[in-house]
Amino acid sequence: MSDLGELNRGTVPGAADPVRALLHRHHDLCRRAVDPLEIAAGLEAHGITDRTAARFRHRDVFSLAEELYARVPRDDDPPHPVPPGAAPRDRAALLLPLLPGAVCAASVAALRHTDGETRLYAAAGGILALTLALRAVLRRGPLSTPAHAPRPAATASWTCWLIGYALLGDGLLHLAITGGPDGPPDGTGGGHWPLATAPALALALACAPAAWTTQLFTGRARRRLGSSRGLEDFTASVRPVLLGTVALFLLALTALLATASALLDEPFALPGTLALGALLFLARLLTVHGFTHAPKVILMITAGAQATALATVFAARLPGCADLSAPVETLTAWHPAAVPALTCGAAALTLLVHASRRLPRASAHLPPGRAR
Repeated sequence: MSDLGELNRGTVPGAADPVRALLHRHHDLCRRAVDPLEIAAGLEAHGITDRTAARFRHRDVFSLAEELYARVPRDDDPPHPVPPGAAPRDRAALLLPLLPGAVCAASVAALRHTDGETRLYAAAGGILALTLALRAVLRRGPLSTPAHAPRPAATASWTCWLIGYALLGDGLLHLAITGGPDGPPDGTGGGHWPLATAPALALALACAPAAWTTQLFTGRARRRLGSSRGLEDFTASVRPVLLGTVALFLLALTALLATASALLDEPFALPGTLALGALLFLARLLTVHGFTHAPKVILMITAGAQATALATVFAARLPGCADLSAPVETLTAWHPAAVPALTCGAAALTLLVHASRRLPRASAHLPPGRAR
């Protein structure tokens, strides 16, 4: 007897219709699906591959999904009409990512045209307004978290740390190596404790291209799901789209950083900003598609590595601990932004490898609200 015959008998012993048992097992998925593509994605999420589909006498999962979809009885109710005003709301969601950049630009302008206590109030107001703008962007539109995905509060905390380090961290690190700081930052780019406002402004402005490229990737992947004839075919066609999406975002971030640095007359801090931007974009891209664990862990490790770098420099001031700061001092002597570039770069590369394995899967592109 052939191997395929053994597989068929092993899947549904003695059954003349092996698909019936599979249909019974996944009846809810098949009944709720709006098209065969959704069934194919759901089957893949349950571990059914093209090779497994051969046990059910089909060439691939897509063909098997088409039969399952055809065999499930459905109501003849007409589709729900689109509520009035839905399209304008979608356009508003696409324009919403422009808000963080506008708020950050206004805050930077306020910091550069105020001083003393007024500058402190401007900074506090800018941070609050930017937080609210980012919260709105992450709750609605292309960058919003799926309803079924958990929302770990720790992820937001680690993200805030990384952005805070981009704004203040390198300045504090260099001051600590030279024996400082002697006071708090004054809110300028050239003071005792300088603020790196250009990277922060570029990252805030990059919320818009992040949202637009995320929607572009999601739409392209969904269309590839419709034209592919197998899971391996789909994966092979989506992976280049993912890499192109990341490259497109980084190109936009580079242009925004160059513009912000020129307007604010600050150094062009490309390595650290690009690494952080790639890390945050990949973390959000995974989160948008329901994969929240890896971004949380990687962001936590990255923030911990940056905090450790700062802590070792201050700990080196203790008696007998002078050698603790040697690795960090060597890195900063090689390049001023070596700490964020290396930590965020390694983390971004890790998430890119993870994303290239997870996001090209059909199950990553189930419609919103469908369980994986």
